[in-house]
Amino acid sequence: MAVKALVLAAGAGTRMKSNAPKVLHDLAGLPLLQWVLDALAPIALDETVVVVGHGAEEVEKILPEGVTSRLQDQQLGTGDAARAGVVGMEIIGNAILVLPGDMPLLTGSTIRRLLDAHQATNAAATVLTAEIQPSDFGRILRNEAGELVRIVEVRDADPDELAVQEVNGGVYVFSGDLFGEALDDLTTDNAQGEYYLTDVIGWLAGAGHKVGAVVTDPVELTGVNSHQQLAGAARLVRRRINEGWMAEGVWMQDPDRVYIGARVRLSPGVRIFPDVHLEGATEVGSDSVLGPDVYALDTRIGTGSRVWYSVMRGSTVGDGAEVGPYASLRPGSVLEARSKLGTFVETKNTRLGEGAKVPHLAYMGDADIGARANVGAGSITCNYDGVSKYTTKIGERAFIGSDTMLVAPVTIGDDAFTGAGSVITQDVSPGALAVERNEQKEIRGYAARVEARKKKKQQDT
Repeated sequence: MAVKALVLAAGAGTRMKSNAPKVLHDLAGLPLLQWVLDALAPIALDETVVVVGHGAEEVEKILPEGVTSRLQDQQLGTGDAARAGVVGMEIIGNAILVLPGDMPLLTGSTIRRLLDAHQATNAAATVLTAEIQPSDFGRILRNEAGELVRIVEVRDADPDELAVQEVNGGVYVFSGDLFGEALDDLTTDNAQGEYYLTDVIGWLAGAGHKVGAVVTDPVELTGVNSHQQLAGAARLVRRRINEGWMAEGVWMQDPDRVYIGARVRLSPGVRIFPDVHLEGATEVGSDSVLGPDVYALDTRIGTGSRVWYSVMRGSTVGDGAEVGPYASLRPGSVLEARSKLGTFVETKNTRLGEGAKVPHLAYMGDADIGARANVGAGSITCNYDGVSKYTTKIGERAFIGSDTMLVAPVTIGDDAFTGAGSVITQDVSPGALAVERNEQKEIRGYAARVEARKKKKQQDT
């Protein structure tokens, strides 16, 4: 029996008070909907359809290849969303998996277990449930024989039904032979005036068909309808991510203060101190030490590197390199093996060759710095003339004296020196020393003159 999936993602998420569709809100670097689609990815599905509504065009942009969409014109309830989803879908003879698009902690293994149970029991429907203390989840109602006969939503439940602790997880597998007929019979005779997908369960059980259930960890049923719930889900996802990496050999001094995105990749032996944020496609090699206080986005960090109190975006840090404290690597920054970018240094579109050093208080933009070169404190590349950007090239083993202004385009040769305080506007030959300074002058008695001017100004006022 082929399995077709319907992901319900049409809701506006009004409690989030956001212009963005609810399912596109970010959670650990991925939209909420992407977490659900990733959980489905390992499962052999014949077809996957996402039901869209609010912000449909934006939601459709993130759908992976092979996943299609159906539009729910008006949000009239989960039953109406399922009706929209099955339009044009061949459901007869197939199993129809239906799940929400805002349940980021649902795992592929649980979905697989639900599908296996449905197939093994030959049920008309199988529901994912959990044991939870009183909540906003619909309640699972069973007869004296323990058979699932109905799901009642909270707003429609009486006090006895609200006392039931087995709740509906909102994830179902239906046998397609009956699913379409049941959807057609749905009504809006309920407290919310909507078409409830849960009423399909009562319809099937009332017609004498078997309805099964699979119980899961309540954490997997965590949904998101507000920013508070989004933050709560983020905490749970972060804990799951961090525990997974620690099991792979990553050390964390305080896992509750480490933030790792879903697409980040770490190697065994990485050591992470508090307040480290790793996002996007960041990768970290073995035995590197990060933190405290590091932010890295789409950055590759090699093996045995040390990064602390620094920000890196779209950059590469080579093996054994050192970054920080208080360094800023803007996109295009490349630090080769054993290079150093130190305190209060900023780079942009710049390469540091192997063993090169920019230890402190410098800006290197659009620069190519050769192996084992050393750039002194206070030095900058003057790479922009107000119209265009230009490149500075610093040769291997070159020594840039403190407070040197390198006015691009300019090339400093291998083994060359620049004198401290120089403004270098012309190329420097290999092995040469370039010094650009005016003759120092001394004006004796200058302090007394200044004091006299101050007193005169006070007298005049």
